[in-house]
Amino acid sequence: MAEFFSFILYPVSAILWFWHKVFGAVLGPDNGFAWALSVFFLVFSLRVLLLKPAISQMRAGRKMAKFAPHIQKLREKYKNDRQRMAQEMQKLQSEHGVNPLGGCLPALLQIPVFLSLFHVLRNFHPGATSNYIFDQAGVESFINANIFGAKLGNWITQPANELALFGTDRASMMIVGIPLMCVASVATFFTMRISVKKQTDAAMANPQSAMMAKFMMYIAPIGAIISGWFLPIAVLLYWLANNVWTLGQQHFLTKKIDREQERERQREIEAKKSAPRPKPGQKPVRPESKPGEAEPASTRTGDGGKPAAKNGNGQRPGGRPGAKKNRPGKQAASAKKGKRRR
Repeated sequence: MAEFFSFILYPVSAILWFWHKVFGAVLGPDNGFAWALSVFFLVFSLRVLLLKPAISQMRAGRKMAKFAPHIQKLREKYKNDRQRMAQEMQKLQSEHGVNPLGGCLPALLQIPVFLSLFHVLRNFHPGATSNYIFDQAGVESFINANIFGAKLGNWITQPANELALFGTDRASMMIVGIPLMCVASVATFFTMRISVKKQTDAAMANPQSAMMAKFMMYIAPIGAIISGWFLPIAVLLYWLANNVWTLGQQHFLTKKIDREQERERQREIEAKKSAPRPKPGQKPVRPESKPGEAEPASTRTGDGGKPAAKNGNGQRPGGRPGAKKNRPGKQAASAKKGKRRR
């Protein structure tokens, strides 16, 4: 694992080292709260870096909501042909510029960070001379730090002899660990609840999607309590900070995207108002033909032998400007009139 995540182990430990230097200068390098704040701000630093993908995720979700009815129609139309349905769905998503994987990107990027932090914390053990960015003094500072007697790198179910080696016991670990598990579980529940509410109506109309969303809303908090017995205290702090950040981020980003959509809606309304509209009873104006272009079909002689319409000079196509054709009746009348005068 260390070799696979080596490209991220050093950056994660470097961010943790930086914030420990900041808070350690104020509270003391061996202070447990200085290390706890370092873990919190490690999470905040990483989430700031993931802020842009999170905004893209929310925008993609709003775009998906716009053509959700089209997706539902495709599902009903091609329910017996999954391959054709996948092709049509991909075509629809490309036309609207939506990437369904964009919604998973922030969550996927947090997985290697979580595993890297867990690995860094596990390497803080007595006798270690270094831990990635941390030197021997940094390792000893982490080992000596505690919050109400609980060591940050240990977990509740750890063997008693190992806990004694770090200078703590199971009771101290439970006093700090159990409240952290409960708070992290509650924060996880509210985070999942908001996520379920933000899902589109089309997705929730699917009974399987609705059932899975509600299932995860209750299973994830239970998972936080169960896994808390086997995770270091610092990882529980990471989990708590991550959920607190997610709650605040969802609140502010939702307002931001709502304002963007409201401005877009206002622009569409203004564009419709400013668009020219024909007056009542006015016929649509036909575009004039440019020099060198063929005349419209309505002005040419049709296949049925009907005469073409006159142009602007009162002349039919093919005639000379100003020339008028004499009708047979008029020629006969003028001939009779000439004979009488004679």
